[in-house]
Amino acid sequence: MNISEIFGSNVFSISVMRERIPKKDFTRVMSVMENGGQLSMGTADVVANAMKDWAIEKGATHYTHWFQPLTGTTAEKHDSFITYPENGKTLLQLSGKQLIMGEPDASSFPTGGLRATSYARGYTAWDITSPVFVKESGCGVILCIPTVFVSYTGEALDKKTPLLRSMEALSVQAIRIVRLFGNTTARKVVPYVGAEQEYFLVDRDKYLKRKDLVYAGRTLFGAPAPKGQELDDHYFGQIRERVGRFMQDLNIELWKLGIPATTQHNEVAPSQHELAPIYATANVAVDQNQLTMETMKRVALKHNLVCLLHEKPYAGINGSGKHNNWSINTDEGENLFDPGEDPIHNLRFLLVLSCVLAAIDDHADLLRESASDVGNEYRLGGQEAPPAIISVFLGDQLDEVVEQFIHNSDQTTTEAGELHTGVSTVPVLHIDATDRNRTSPFAFTGNKFEFRMVGSADSIASPNTTLNAVLAEAFCNAADALEGAEDFQRACRSYIRSSMARHQRIIFNGDGYSEEWVAEAKRRGLPVINSMVDAVPVLLHDDVVSMYEKFRIFNRTELASRSEIRYENYAKRTHIEANAMVHMASKAYIPAVIRYTRQLAKTVQELDAIGVDASVQRGLLEQVTGLLRQASGALHELETQLASITPERGVEQMAHAFHDRIVPCMDALRTPIDQLELLVDQDVWPMFSYGDMLFEV
Repeated sequence: MNISEIFGSNVFSISVMRERIPKKDFTRVMSVMENGGQLSMGTADVVANAMKDWAIEKGATHYTHWFQPLTGTTAEKHDSFITYPENGKTLLQLSGKQLIMGEPDASSFPTGGLRATSYARGYTAWDITSPVFVKESGCGVILCIPTVFVSYTGEALDKKTPLLRSMEALSVQAIRIVRLFGNTTARKVVPYVGAEQEYFLVDRDKYLKRKDLVYAGRTLFGAPAPKGQELDDHYFGQIRERVGRFMQDLNIELWKLGIPATTQHNEVAPSQHELAPIYATANVAVDQNQLTMETMKRVALKHNLVCLLHEKPYAGINGSGKHNNWSINTDEGENLFDPGEDPIHNLRFLLVLSCVLAAIDDHADLLRESASDVGNEYRLGGQEAPPAIISVFLGDQLDEVVEQFIHNSDQTTTEAGELHTGVSTVPVLHIDATDRNRTSPFAFTGNKFEFRMVGSADSIASPNTTLNAVLAEAFCNAADALEGAEDFQRACRSYIRSSMARHQRIIFNGDGYSEEWVAEAKRRGLPVINSMVDAVPVLLHDDVVSMYEKFRIFNRTELASRSEIRYENYAKRTHIEANAMVHMASKAYIPAVIRYTRQLAKTVQELDAIGVDASVQRGLLEQVTGLLRQASGALHELETQLASITPERGVEQMAHAFHDRIVPCMDALRTPIDQLELLVDQDVWPMFSYGDMLFEV
């Protein structure tokens, strides 16, 4: 296998365009990609025809505008290249108009009221900055054109449009900062993202017999296995043969799509794994992460496996996240988050750092909301997941820098050192100036920030839109204060000192899992938001609406729609989970336990009849019967509560009702059934156990 030949073979890349498009048209395309603007229809026709020919050579029969609606996944409608037949023959065609614009139904996707069913028109428009690719699937080979998705009246109906708007807003404001330090040649600043993807694998035959996994993506019942992750032996352990074959096929498929997957390893929990790519521009990284998740699921099926992307598929062990590594670079290759070798004297870095701290502190609640997802409800704050409180980890070196700058004290910093292992044949290690903190939701890791709260199944578009927006605002505030200053150096130092002092409360380098941190965060005045339904209201806070409208990322109507969709999604998904629990408890678990009690009662009766001590069996029967009674009562209460929640309440009220009333009922039903699993004969128990699923892949 030659990786260099495979990589990008299914991508209509810049190098492919250069080969297949006339030089003048290629130059126009590159100009629009780099500087913005519009392609003429003539150039669009040339590009579309070249794409079509290339795709047909790859075996493609159809094309699609590939977009990311507010479902959190992707969408596509396939159209063939066939034109109207004449004389029994047809030509294959893709026009410039078809490349640039499509018209899917906009009313059948979540719109939060932006589109009524009677007004269905929506438009997809080509995102020229994200590569076109061909996708091989059961439908054949499809030419996929990444697009945005907007309504007839111009509102964003997708995740991609606001992301692109936020990237432009960040670039405009970041260039103002770059100019303050004498750089007159950089034309734009681009956010880069590398999204580490965690996931579980489970045998497909076992998966299909667990209706909670099928319906909800997570186990709604399940007692802990005798062994979990206590020994830490799975983390970075030897990869099982079956999993290794899956990973090898996955890499090949991703490389063909131009996705630079580089790292693969076992994660902490049994049957949990991780894949990490090289960085890409934020919008390309979003597209590639969506493709990665799709490809993982598809390739897993070929190995009779199912890829679980839910944030908490199993209780009591690690959940899965998506560590969002975020940095910003000029188009000349300068990383604005790079502190350099002498950060305390790197004034530009210090200004950028002060802006990051201000952005995160001013909008901690909004950043928390951007990582809110129904699955993340069960992950955040447990088993190596970051807490639900936003804080920033800087490490010892930068923490010293901030302290010294605020107090104008001696300007010396901790430097990177050497580590001697005590083994003469092992090289001396040059170590970083600071350690890492796995408990921090937003950690500085050398020349980037790692936002660890994002859920494994969630799109990274919303978190990155938020990060770009809040930093754009902080940059704008700094530039407004410093542009035109008579003594720039003095004014800049004063601004940094004042800003760092005001926002130092967001810095926390300690144990984010500790109870003490919760109390400390409240004392500092940081938002402590434990639930998704409590996070959503920030979307319509006046300062948030004002910020988004100022930088033309969202308007109030678009934010209101997303608020409604968030509530509706929480209510619907929790309703599905509750219904699945009712179905499983009433149709499988309780009948199985009743059969088992019948067997026990018969055994007790038979032993009593012959005068043999039946105290053990009788005690077990009483214990099982008591738990059965508890489960039956909890099931009845869950059904009663579900029946009391009606759609007339409105989506916000419904979301709160499901959170406050249904989720506790679900927990109350799970508890006795999980206890029963440990008592009932495994030959009678109707579902595969955690041990069966986690250790038999």
